[in-house]
Amino acid sequence: YAEVAQLAVRTDVLKADMIISINPLTDEELKTIAKDTFLISSFEPFSDDKVIEKLKGLGLRAFSLDMIPRSTIAQSMDVLSSMASIAGYKAVLEAAMRLPRYFPMMVTAAGNIKPAKVIVLGAGVAGLQAIATARRLGAQVEASDVRAAAKEEIMSLGAKFIEVQGAADDKGAGGYAVEQSAEFLQKQQEEVQRRAAKADVIITTAQVRGRKAPMLLPKTTVEQMRKGAVIVDLAASTGGNCELTQNGKVINHNGVIIVGDSALANTMPQDASSMFSTNIYNFLKYISKDGQVNMNMEDEIIGGSFITK
Repeated sequence: YAEVAQLAVRTDVLKADMIISINPLTDEELKTIAKDTFLISSFEPFSDDKVIEKLKGLGLRAFSLDMIPRSTIAQSMDVLSSMASIAGYKAVLEAAMRLPRYFPMMVTAAGNIKPAKVIVLGAGVAGLQAIATARRLGAQVEASDVRAAAKEEIMSLGAKFIEVQGAADDKGAGGYAVEQSAEFLQKQQEEVQRRAAKADVIITTAQVRGRKAPMLLPKTTVEQMRKGAVIVDLAASTGGNCELTQNGKVINHNGVIIVGDSALANTMPQDASSMFSTNIYNFLKYISKDGQVNMNMEDEIIGGSFITK
């Protein structure tokens, strides 16, 4: 690092004109930072409704990485998508490691072994990566998503689409899923429940921006699953898609393993760091103009991610 950067203690770093961090600084650290300092981090203002007023009260200027819109021009800066891709990949490997059987079909002298059956709930970046990884490992995959555009994406990866009629799909939501009615969620639970009894693995990734994760796997569904089956819940930090999920824990419920982990990207630090740093580099290039920070709030990316207006 010394060849390309100045090595300094944390207190000196906090004196910089712009501070970039993976997670937000602590309240104690924020109080030591000079006014008008630029902060770039994932502040999650949809989940923490007080963070914007706190930062504005301290006179700080903040860009929130999780507010960068999901658009073609913003793809190279999209930290959420980068980390979700890693999480979806690692979720399948986690499930394969814990599952007491093969993923692919095997033809052996001792007989034929059927491929594992995998269900993926939510086909955003994490879900699509999970589908692709499970298919590469030879599993049979079914997947579900409330967005109309997801059907073609799911089928293009060789998975079957679990279709439930009546989903709300807001094209103005920037590529994110929107909150669904209780009636639709009930129909979706029933559709998944019919398949869950035969599933070896269920990977859940369904989240709604700024809301509690939808509950897609009630306790009754889990109790119909085979012993040895594995559920990996990537929505654990926002309440979980499975009723029994405990964030940050692995539990065994009647022989079904439930992994509650929304931070699987942390388990691949080399590629996660590389992708994160590239996203940040591209974001800095985009917001820089003549050596200054471009504060054009009419710009979709700048205006969308700058939260202390």
